[in-house]
Amino acid sequence: MLPRITLPPNNAALAGLAALFIVPGLANHDLWKTQDAIGLGIVHAMATSGNLLVPSIAGERWLYDQPLYHWVALAFGSLLGSAMQFHAAARLASGAFVAGAFTLLYFAARQWSDEELRRTSGCAALLMLLGCVGLLVHAHEALPELASLTAVCGALAALPYATRRPLAAGLAFGAALGLAFLAATWIAPASLAAAVVAAHFACPEWRTRRTAAFLGIALVVALVVGASWPLALALRAPEGFAEWRTILFSREAPTSVNLRHFVATMSWFAWPAWPLAAWTAWSLRARLREPRLFVPGVAVLVMALLCIAWGPPQNENLIPLLAPLALFATFGIFTLRRGAAGALDWFGALAFAVFAGLVWLGYIAMLTGVPGPVARNFARIAPGFVAQLQPFALGFAVLIAAAWLYLICCTAHSPLRSLVRWAGGIVLLWGTFAALWMPWVDYQKSYRGVALELRSRMPPNSRCISGRGIGVSQAAALDYHGGIRTQGYDALRPAACPLVLVQGTAQSEFDAPAAVAGRRWVKLADLARPGDRAERYRLYRLER
Repeated sequence: MLPRITLPPNNAALAGLAALFIVPGLANHDLWKTQDAIGLGIVHAMATSGNLLVPSIAGERWLYDQPLYHWVALAFGSLLGSAMQFHAAARLASGAFVAGAFTLLYFAARQWSDEELRRTSGCAALLMLLGCVGLLVHAHEALPELASLTAVCGALAALPYATRRPLAAGLAFGAALGLAFLAATWIAPASLAAAVVAAHFACPEWRTRRTAAFLGIALVVALVVGASWPLALALRAPEGFAEWRTILFSREAPTSVNLRHFVATMSWFAWPAWPLAAWTAWSLRARLREPRLFVPGVAVLVMALLCIAWGPPQNENLIPLLAPLALFATFGIFTLRRGAAGALDWFGALAFAVFAGLVWLGYIAMLTGVPGPVARNFARIAPGFVAQLQPFALGFAVLIAAAWLYLICCTAHSPLRSLVRWAGGIVLLWGTFAALWMPWVDYQKSYRGVALELRSRMPPNSRCISGRGIGVSQAAALDYHGGIRTQGYDALRPAACPLVLVQGTAQSEFDAPAAVAGRRWVKLADLARPGDRAERYRLYRLER
């Protein structure tokens, strides 16, 4: 008879569950389109140029992302680059940030709970954040928003001490807000700051001189930390600072577009945190003026409004919102009715069993060719890929499936049971996918083959290469894998550069560059990633 799993889990089991989510698929793939390639392209540019103040990609300035994540990723790449590929070492920063976010949110919930529920609340907050579907893939990419998520979790962890230790809490809270601003957009730190200011008026518990001192210290520290890089940028590259300032508050899409994206994305991105947060708001509505509920609840609402008003409509911009949402939802776990908890429990068990089973079916089809229709679909999507049996990966997938079955069958009843099983399902799905499908996915998503083939087709000692239609992430990948850096194509002087790289589509043949009297353009390469029908790369050389 197998022993029952009692909840909350001990620290070792909780850390093991988090590690099983973070580690698989973190370092064993190339640069992926879009944001992963952009993030690692910035880190690569910092490493090769030595310029840490002005982010760039393939020689071109890129000021849409603040540099905190890239500084940390550069440190990982520099320290561990001799033991693994640079991009894999740099992406370990994502794992460190996610682990930091889990830990800090654990302590935030723990310190803001009643004495008898502290450890249970901390576990619930960590599992709530881990279980958000939006982190499933994004936690394993080179995203600056992961650094913002960690900083927001750090700010939330400082708040329980606002009335007890205002000086230390103000320093920590202000530093966390400043770091959140240096990591990604201004929306997350501004929203959390607005929620804390509102709490000083709305929450009787915080209407004291001590919390006013906390707020003043936090404001000063946040401004100092947050302004450090923009000030250095203004002194080092004034034109870059002017460009960054314009980008910072620009609106890239209409409010209606942002609203549709937010509603459609959050419906799955923040599951199951958002329905549990809605239950928290209803079941604890008489206590919403308590700081532990008021601050994260208001922060979520303000973040949502600002994301809708400003955008841009990109999934990764919603990552920092998961921190206050998960914390707010945590406090409703203990009032959740048994029927609702059971519905979430068995919905998760059945859904993850089905999805993990489909991953196994696809793996068997790739490896054996049976069932035929499934194998043919995989071959059509990634033509030329040959699956190979990897005993370690296969053994890991089997072990993680067995551990999940044990979790489903032997977990004792507890308010945390549905949440633990859901988080276990997330670990099962991602771990199985990373172990069995990662080579197939990386084969079709990586730009390594295209970059190396283009480099081999380029004449030696080419003095320049211009580009037409090259996307930012593609430019980052081509530069990283093949050392290919394009300059802008001059339509008025097409002969200024004898090599032209055109990014087009597979369906329509792009015309060669503009004709030059007495000379002709010769196509040297016509390439694409395996199975990619959206992008094609054509290399032309001007000859007499």
